[in-house]
Amino acid sequence: MTDAIGSTATPERPDGDTKTAKKGGKRGKKGPLARLGLFYRQIIAELRKVVWPTRNQLSTYTTVVIIFVVIVIGLVTVIDLGFTEVIKYVFG
Repeated sequence: MTDAIGSTATPERPDGDTKTAKKGGKRGKKGPLARLGLFYRQIIAELRKVVWPTRNQLSTYTTVVIIFVVIVIGLVTVIDLGFTEVIKYVFG
């Protein structure tokens, strides 16, 4: 990174040390159970942010999916039967 003058020197830290900071922070110091606990707390925090559908929306979405699946099953069945008839005709 360059500054306004075009220098690419490493900036000094406030204490005058030019060494880079150690990466990882406190995450590397926690035990496996503490990390697992943190993981589950983060999962619960994310689930609280989810906007859950109402019962009416859920039934509408479910109906749409079931109808779509039935249509796709019908299409695949018709195509399969058509290919079966073509193969029977070609190979006897």
